[in-house]
Amino acid sequence: MPAEKIRFDVPHRGRIWSYWLGGKDHYPVDRAAGEAVAEIYPDIRRIALESRRFLERVVRYATVEAGIRQFLDLGNGLPATSNTHDVAQRFAPDARIAYVDGDPLVQAHQRALLVNTTPRGMTAYVDAEYFEPDLIISGAREVLDFDRPILAMFMGVLGYVADFADQRAIVSRVMEAAAPGSYAVLWGVTNTSEAARRGEELLAQTGALRYHLRSPEQLASCFDGMRMLEPGMVPLTQWRPDLAEAGLEPAPMDAYGALALKP
Repeated sequence: MPAEKIRFDVPHRGRIWSYWLGGKDHYPVDRAAGEAVAEIYPDIRRIALESRRFLERVVRYATVEAGIRQFLDLGNGLPATSNTHDVAQRFAPDARIAYVDGDPLVQAHQRALLVNTTPRGMTAYVDAEYFEPDLIISGAREVLDFDRPILAMFMGVLGYVADFADQRAIVSRVMEAAAPGSYAVLWGVTNTSEAARRGEELLAQTGALRYHLRSPEQLASCFDGMRMLEPGMVPLTQWRPDLAEAGLEPAPMDAYGALALKP
């Protein structure tokens, strides 16, 4: 991994997200950017935490209820709590996970920290960016059997794609290669409040990679040709909450997600 590719004087999206999650993989420049955004948009910390809880619930559903044993994760980022393989192999010891990332910093941390939790499972890595679906598919085929159902996970990353048509095409291309009975899960920060829009603009001004906010309707359209499971495209806290949270009235949230089935 060429050291010159890693910059510690410029805010890094993965390290900022780690900071919001309460992780340790960040530097002063990342903390400064994260604090600046959180000051005008405090809900970003809640979004970071709820996105991990959403991942847990989706992966649990996929393993326990849908019988999925193969996971293609295009948005894990820097290791945190409840990574995809942690949850999947807890419920299915033979689960196979392919993490996708082209960022050398993220790759270094993933290879060091994201390892199998069971002897029967497999955790591997695909060196590709989220906007390179053909490269992702070819790399994932070395780990996953695309003749059997998979769960393709687009967890918060597609907002970094500037053109929305390209975002939809990435999901479409990956799911085109997947077997019938496969699932796709997607979530993203949405343009549903002025505070979210101000926070995104300030983050871009720090030098971090710009995140393009979409509407919930735009995110839902990425599942064209698939069947969204109930409750559809909703705020993350409203997607099949755990029993302890069910019945509680969650505060509004500028982050929506859904799970869909490929017929």
